[in-house]
Amino acid sequence: MSDWSNVRDLVRQEIVQRAEEGCDVTGFEERWQSASTLSQVMEIYEELQKLRVREDFPYVEPSHLGGIRACRPGQSKRWRVNVDEALFDRVYGAWIGRCAGCMLGKPVEGWSEEQIRKYLQGMGEYPLADYFPPPKDELPEGVERPPHKVFCRGEFPHGMVDDDTNYTVLGLKIMEEKGPEFTTADVGWMWLQNLPFNHVCTAERRAYFNLVNRLPIEQVPIYLNPFREWIGAQIRADFWGYCTPGWPEKAAEFAYRDAALSHVKNGIYGEMFCAAAISAALATDDINEIIETAANEIPAHCRLADTIADCLKWRKECASWEEAFHRMLETYYGKYNWVHTNNNLAIVLIALLFGWPNFEKVLGISVMQGMDTDCNGATAGSIIGAALGAKAIPEKWSRPLNGKLATTVIGFPLPEIEELAKRTMTQIERVLALQN
Repeated sequence: MSDWSNVRDLVRQEIVQRAEEGCDVTGFEERWQSASTLSQVMEIYEELQKLRVREDFPYVEPSHLGGIRACRPGQSKRWRVNVDEALFDRVYGAWIGRCAGCMLGKPVEGWSEEQIRKYLQGMGEYPLADYFPPPKDELPEGVERPPHKVFCRGEFPHGMVDDDTNYTVLGLKIMEEKGPEFTTADVGWMWLQNLPFNHVCTAERRAYFNLVNRLPIEQVPIYLNPFREWIGAQIRADFWGYCTPGWPEKAAEFAYRDAALSHVKNGIYGEMFCAAAISAALATDDINEIIETAANEIPAHCRLADTIADCLKWRKECASWEEAFHRMLETYYGKYNWVHTNNNLAIVLIALLFGWPNFEKVLGISVMQGMDTDCNGATAGSIIGAALGAKAIPEKWSRPLNGKLATTVIGFPLPEIEELAKRTMTQIERVLALQN
């Protein structure tokens, strides 16, 4: 696996990133191909940083909170919620949904829809309706073995360590230690104090490098970080939604502070959208209202807003999730990396729109589409878990977790999931007090 530190590779990816951001990168690929020294490669990188967005680029994509709020399509929605047993059940359901969705997707992380379908069909378990079955000794021709067998059904003793759930637990720790006024710099400090370097990836790995090298905080998400619009921030959204039930604007604000450490533009918007969606899901179980509310917290004219609009259109025009998925591939295949924010959020939204309100269908559809399966299963599970509550989640999804979640966050080696939900309730009271 890449350690995301090869400068030559980073600069080539930077060419791709600048093109996606709307810059004219004509000639840069050829220059990169012919560059023979590190100084020549870095000269190309410095020139890439000076490029301006083309005048005909149709999107307005600020990376600062004031600019993002100024570009929203409308007013934020707000619910008054009671901090009671019913809310606890929904918060607990969100935690369980995230853990279950992460474990469901982990065995086939990075696989395509076709690879997943062939494997499940070969095992006699398509469509997906349970944790992945471990592979048989002999598989049909053309069927691959899951790359992470330890996460298959019956193989894991509890929720296992994963960056998708590490960040959720770290969000709780940030709020407990730094409070609702935490800053982006606080998030960086908490990373260095609590997360092992090898348990952060892509944009987070690059930001971690920059933190260790003591770059100014405004340079941390940018310098030699061509992954700054990939899915890394989106997977860190959940706790900011958990601690702000019915208050999606505050959820998006917290998510912004977190995302700004490692991401820009649509990378930030993905985290803001998902945090706001979870916040809304803790107050309503109407999926269209949840999506509309969350979309109202990001710029109206950004690439991610187009992605959301596409998914809503496909829900109206397509008879099945499979048809919508193929429409998504026609639109996004080859346009973005398989761990980019936009195409993976589309997968989550297709799952929510075609599977709602069935927990099992939402999780299954989110993973059967492939790409970043553990991330997408976790995000979709978190949203529907928040809307339905723990009591409504079928035991076949919760029981294999055995009530525990392994993490590598300092101080949280194997916490009880229910205890994490209880501690979240304490932080909810702290955050909602800000309303008064």
